[in-house]
Amino acid sequence: MNNRLRFVLAILLAIPCFFVNGEDPYLFHEWKVTYGTLSPLGVPQKIILINGQFPGPRINGTSNNNIVVNVFNQLDEPLLFTWNGVQQRKNSWQEGTPGTNCPIPPGANITYRFQVKDQIGSYYYYPSTALHRAAGGFGGISVLSRALIPVPFDTPEDDFMVLVADWYTKSHTELKNLLDNGRALGRPQGVIINGKSGKGDGKDEPMYTLTPGKTYRFRFCNVGMKDSINVRFQGHTMKLVEIEGSHTVQNVYESLDVHLGQCMSVLITADQDPKDYFLVASTRFTKEPHVATATIRYANGKGPASPELPKAPEGWAWSLNQFRSFRWNLTASAARPNPQGSYHYGQINITRTIKLVTSAGNVDGKLRYAINGVSHVDPATPIKLAEYYGVGDKVFKYDLIKDDYEPASGKEAQDKITLAPNVVNATYRNFVEIIFENHGKSVQSWHLSGYSFFAVGIEPGRWTPEKRRNYNLLDAVSRNTIQVYPNSWAAVMTTLDNAGLWNLRSNSLERNYLGHQLYFSVLSPNRSIKDEYNMPDNELLCGLVKDMPRPTPYKSG
Repeated sequence: MNNRLRFVLAILLAIPCFFVNGEDPYLFHEWKVTYGTLSPLGVPQKIILINGQFPGPRINGTSNNNIVVNVFNQLDEPLLFTWNGVQQRKNSWQEGTPGTNCPIPPGANITYRFQVKDQIGSYYYYPSTALHRAAGGFGGISVLSRALIPVPFDTPEDDFMVLVADWYTKSHTELKNLLDNGRALGRPQGVIINGKSGKGDGKDEPMYTLTPGKTYRFRFCNVGMKDSINVRFQGHTMKLVEIEGSHTVQNVYESLDVHLGQCMSVLITADQDPKDYFLVASTRFTKEPHVATATIRYANGKGPASPELPKAPEGWAWSLNQFRSFRWNLTASAARPNPQGSYHYGQINITRTIKLVTSAGNVDGKLRYAINGVSHVDPATPIKLAEYYGVGDKVFKYDLIKDDYEPASGKEAQDKITLAPNVVNATYRNFVEIIFENHGKSVQSWHLSGYSFFAVGIEPGRWTPEKRRNYNLLDAVSRNTIQVYPNSWAAVMTTLDNAGLWNLRSNSLERNYLGHQLYFSVLSPNRSIKDEYNMPDNELLCGLVKDMPRPTPYKSG
């Protein structure tokens, strides 16, 4: 039996177990993940390719589509993919992080099956194992609204995915060795746009071609490792229309800060003289910014792009003010026909407040990053499997961190850092407030899987309950990432209505790898497939559960 026939047979057998909504279409993908040699910054490097592509193939879908991706790992290392921003409703089995799944061994394959349930917007995928993201393996995900649900702008002439990233010329194995030996990664060597840096000398082939008078959608995602990136178009303004699955008030910007892990959509109208222009991406908050360009060409246009690039803004106060200008479009529908503003999050009583204070320090002479004094370590048995098999007490402890953590004070004070799996026991359907306090000198960015949250506030200083008076409780954007500026705090709110195990992580590759993450365990007391799907039949097993008998499935009622 060949691989393709085996793949289709496996899908047909598995579909009844996962998707009771049989009328929603299925989109099938088959990926061969390999190494190849490319030169994103002009230096030959080992790059992770998907079907020979870097970036990987774009996943295009529509709200409620079922996505099926059969991944063949042809690398020499174990591998996982995570789907950044896809909420995986009732299905954290498909999350693809080391805390939820065993990695795909070299030479093996696994099939991911998930539904983009009640979602629209711009997202991306990437390898979540080791430091593989530093070698590529990432790609875009775009989810359109269903035909009967109105979108608050006319259908654009075309829809482009723009993956911007800072980039290292060292291999992912060299970078991993640095971190494993207690050293920091240092500054990246450049910036890439869809895997290329652009020479900016007028000789680059156009990345995008526009028809004069037409309007285009550009979906930006910062898939990088360390830096915030500012994006802007030469001679054109951008109308912001969507952030991570939410339609926004359509303000117009000359440039936009896209922080690590964030995605947003803009509309660009080709209304300038017909010639070439540059799309510019440059690092923010760095002493010497790295810059990349991509050429935008007007069809039948004449003339090269001007060598004079539009300047980036300076300082993070500008960036904070831009964040405050982002607003939820209360009258627009998202994945469902009801307006976004019909959900009045500001009127819901907070059930639990969790304050997360980040820190850095040395443990046994090696650099580590901690949340409330705990630096996360992935156990050999994934946390989700340990819970499901009833052996969690042998793998991790719940609630090592406190909700109201206060760091040590004084110039010489340094918090003790504990290395352990960091798992917060959360209550299903609670409405929680999460506070991020950044006591450091660089911008941080955080992602919560399984949910979207309302980004209600960012301010300098320390958070206190009195700061709630400054929250935006009307039209904060519902999204899945939030940046936290130096010596500042950020507040988000969400309802934990998605049962499963969900990763809260730093979008910084170094910080994430060295402990800046935790997991929320959100278990339904009913143990019912109405709340959470059973473990898939094709789930890979490892660690303590490898040879254990399969647990009793969740009941249907």
